[in-house]
Amino acid sequence: MAHAPRLDAITGLRWWAAFAVFGYHFMVFAPLPNAAASVLQFGHFGVTFFFVLSGFVLTWSMRDGTAKRTFYWRRFARIYPLHLITLLAAIPVFYRFDPDPADWWIKPFSVGVLALSFLLLQGWSRDPAILFSGNPAAWTLTAEMFFYALHPFIAALVRRCSKRAALWVAVGVVSFAAATRLAIEFAPGGWLAGLPWPVLRLNEFVLGMALAWAFRQGWRPRLHPLIPVAGLAAYFALIGPGDHVPAVEPVGLIVEPYASEVVTVLCAALIVATASRELRGLARWTRTRPIVALGEWSFAFYLVHATIIYGALELVGPQPAGWANLGWAAVLLAIAIGVSGALHVWFERPVEQRLRRWQQARFDARRAARAARRKGDSGAPHQRDAQDASQPGAVADASQPGVTEGASPSTPQRTRRG
Repeated sequence: MAHAPRLDAITGLRWWAAFAVFGYHFMVFAPLPNAAASVLQFGHFGVTFFFVLSGFVLTWSMRDGTAKRTFYWRRFARIYPLHLITLLAAIPVFYRFDPDPADWWIKPFSVGVLALSFLLLQGWSRDPAILFSGNPAAWTLTAEMFFYALHPFIAALVRRCSKRAALWVAVGVVSFAAATRLAIEFAPGGWLAGLPWPVLRLNEFVLGMALAWAFRQGWRPRLHPLIPVAGLAAYFALIGPGDHVPAVEPVGLIVEPYASEVVTVLCAALIVATASRELRGLARWTRTRPIVALGEWSFAFYLVHATIIYGALELVGPQPAGWANLGWAAVLLAIAIGVSGALHVWFERPVEQRLRRWQQARFDARRAARAARRKGDSGAPHQRDAQDASQPGAVADASQPGVTEGASPSTPQRTRRG
């Protein structure tokens, strides 16, 4: 298949997911009244959206013939440099040698724990002091790196699927995730419940992969994006404020344990609905340049927003709940957008491009060296024949094919063309 077209509307959706996570963390510093808090409390599901989207985008855009090491290097170039610089910025906000117990978000400085963050291994722990170490938002990168490691191998299996088979794989992934959740509910203290988050969240990534492959096989569902958005709103209302409404409380209690699985399906539906409309030429406002730019900055925004919010928490202290905190939200949002835009333009994108060019240069150099060796190997026998023919007593017999022809410079050229 030819290289898949870029999906700008999907890029725009990344911004809204990052904004949801911002709203969730903002409540720690300056909570809003219950009407808004009941919505923002679900902002952490923006991470679910990112995991599904990651599997979808990587599979949608993958090209035939890309070597695993090239794929892995590109993923490293995309993720690690920005992670490193935002981690260094986060350490002064979240660590002290002798933290005040009242500042519950500040942890004692630990070289060992921070080393895990530098290596993106913190997400394999379920201990909050390790899981949220370094830059608290960066635990998700542990999961992403795990997904990236598996992607070439899962993609090799998904490639064998037809459109229908890929959709059945998606159904199977969702069913397996629901069965896993059911098993955890029956044994909350069992080994399954204690698995690391990268393993438990892998289903979200694989679901995105399966749906993207169905897209590459021509699947174009005619689903308006507002339908899954309405589904998300209804579900959050059911398990949020609806918990206190006697008529719907029993339903909320039944479905609430499956929040992750329900939201995963609805996020996947939003992604495929948006992508389908764009490929059919129907997406408009979701492809506007400001929204797409914010989507391109969303990775940097995600990695800096918590540092900015908790930095404000330390500087001015927690704020009483109220609508006046919308002013704080506007200020911190503007700062986070400005910082993320600067990081994307002047650091994230240039460093990624430089690292990719460096790898490409190494690949080209190795390819040139191999070609030179092949050229030398193909010319060596003919050079020896010519040397033998020039020795005293040697006779060049034109009746023996290859002797005089082997000394001819035209022969290696014909061999190379062949």
